[in-house]
Amino acid sequence: MSVSPLVWGLTIAAILAVIAADLFLIHRNDTREFTTRRAAFWSAVYIGLAVLFGVGVWLFAGGRYAGEYFGGFVTEKSLSVDNLFVFMVILARFAVPKHAQHTVLMAGIVIALLLRGLFIAVGAAAISTFTWVFFIFGAFLIWTAIGLVRGDDEDEFKENALLRWAKRIIPTSEEYDGSRFTTRRGGRRHFTPLAIVMIAIGSTDVLFALDSIPAIFGLTTEPYLVFTANAFALMGLVQLYFLLGGLTDRLVYLGHGLAFILGFIGVKLVLHALHEYGVSWAPDIPIWVSLGVIAGTLAATTVASLAAGRRTPAAGTSTSNDAVDAADADAATDAAATRDA
Repeated sequence: MSVSPLVWGLTIAAILAVIAADLFLIHRNDTREFTTRRAAFWSAVYIGLAVLFGVGVWLFAGGRYAGEYFGGFVTEKSLSVDNLFVFMVILARFAVPKHAQHTVLMAGIVIALLLRGLFIAVGAAAISTFTWVFFIFGAFLIWTAIGLVRGDDEDEFKENALLRWAKRIIPTSEEYDGSRFTTRRGGRRHFTPLAIVMIAIGSTDVLFALDSIPAIFGLTTEPYLVFTANAFALMGLVQLYFLLGGLTDRLVYLGHGLAFILGFIGVKLVLHALHEYGVSWAPDIPIWVSLGVIAGTLAATTVASLAAGRRTPAAGTSTSNDAVDAADADAATDAAATRDA
């Protein structure tokens, strides 16, 4: 697939224009809470844009590349659902006001998109030069899948080095100032806690990219498709956060489904590398098989999760509410501790 620099430039400009319109025009000076209805509308808009882009790929590049794009987009979107709980924990820990949550999430995702672009460029260069990189990516995905099945703290938020450094260096005010990232206190300009939260969201999403980027490279090695699939998945992540809300912990089998998908793609990468090295018995799994496995697994885990939730609605609701209440109860204390650190 040959993509000219002009197409790259127009694509990036269009993506940035959509993000800017969302952040600075649609929700500028909007102090209303982001309701479920609004989240559903904008989620539909972003998914519609992603689908239209896939149709464009089909028309201009053919069904094979369109299938690779859709497979990558669905995989990235599915992995993002499992990461939403961590975002919920971050916003609760820093006691972010509800009306400011959309702004900070969008800003954090802009940072994540820029950093993921660098990851994709490095990964594409490595894959085009060294076939053995597929073995590393495949092994990492299989190891990640095993960790998901074992439940190795995938939903815990741990402060990374960048966030700890930012909290020590950046002068931060004690209180939020609406949806602003800076404010004036005592005649001096300070960052508000929203700036720290933005760094937390962006840097945490980059850690998520350590498994999502190798996963999508298992479906397509075209950097253009990898980047655009990631971009559309990230752009709709904020709306998905507000749409799903507390429903994420009801998808009790989602982690197992994602583990199976990552394991499958990991095996696919290893087989692809063996195939490239001329091993006759190693098949190169076609994209339509990958799409079928991904879609079938997500459908099965969603149905199973909803069925399990209907069997035990009271227990599930109590657990979810207790978790949210506990987070809210500790939010102010954690925010104060963050400012003092």
